[in-house]
Amino acid sequence: MSLPSPAIVTQAGVRRLPRLALWALCLAYILPGFLGRVPWKSADMTAFGYMQELASNRTDWGAPALLGMPPEVDGLLAYWLGAWAIRLTPGWLPPDLAARMPFLGLLAITLAAVWYAIFHLARSPQAQPVAFAFGGEAHPTDYARALADGGLLAFVACLGLAQLAHETTPALAQLCCTALAFYGAAGLAHTPWRATAGATVGLTGLALSGAPSTACLLGLTGALLHARDTSTHRIAWRHAGVLATITLAVALLSHALDLWRWRISLPANTVQEWRNLGRLLLWFTWPAWPLTLWTLWGWRRHLLHRGVQGLHLMLPLCLLVI
Repeated sequence: MSLPSPAIVTQAGVRRLPRLALWALCLAYILPGFLGRVPWKSADMTAFGYMQELASNRTDWGAPALLGMPPEVDGLLAYWLGAWAIRLTPGWLPPDLAARMPFLGLLAITLAAVWYAIFHLARSPQAQPVAFAFGGEAHPTDYARALADGGLLAFVACLGLAQLAHETTPALAQLCCTALAFYGAAGLAHTPWRATAGATVGLTGLALSGAPSTACLLGLTGALLHARDTSTHRIAWRHAGVLATITLAVALLSHALDLWRWRISLPANTVQEWRNLGRLLLWFTWPAWPLTLWTLWGWRRHLLHRGVQGLHLMLPLCLLVI
């Protein structure tokens, strides 16, 4: 049974947002958080200390320590990137500014990966808007671009990103690598080589950023979702095999480097603690979560109908659950 798409969009409704305006907005979001300031936040200062120790070869690159103390967040990749930047720019760039440059790039890559992931998901056949009897519905590419623009703007607007996305900590490395893994799983049907590279870098980087379990969950989920795609069975299984192979390699790497750790600290079993956590999540994800609920409501029949769910629905939903 074929269910009608809830997307009723005209071509006039997907008028192109000027690229210059979108680029300017992204630059205005990225640059002020990294340029023209000193590492005054405690998280920045602590991470910078570990980076300097690594850059000076005063600690082990496999187990960084500062005054004999390991980092509170043991994601190696963030400290490596900062240390490499300090070593590559001796003398002509202040060390604290040099350490922030890779993280500026990580945030830029995050925004690009989110845009392209949404763009590719919106181009899938199941995501297309209703075709009108006399024409005039949104063109698939224009429709996908409009959704990607809107998704990126909602992502940038999230209050929770305002601080964490501009800190030189493993949190930003995890965010960037998750976005790359999202792009990798979303883009395999359209740009297989670039998507494979994105998934490889994203899942590997996520494991090196202190989240190997999340990396494996994302990789396996992407593989399962592609495997159950009956529209292009043989190609879908090939994509599933690619993601499964990358996930296996990441798991072996995590085992070889002894990256498996229990890092989840559950709140106390009290109503007040859980209420505070819920309030924090609601504010940190504003304004994305009302749009998410609206979308799920609009596509509810497709979500509940077996065999109709598409990658454009299940991949973001599974990412949210993970």
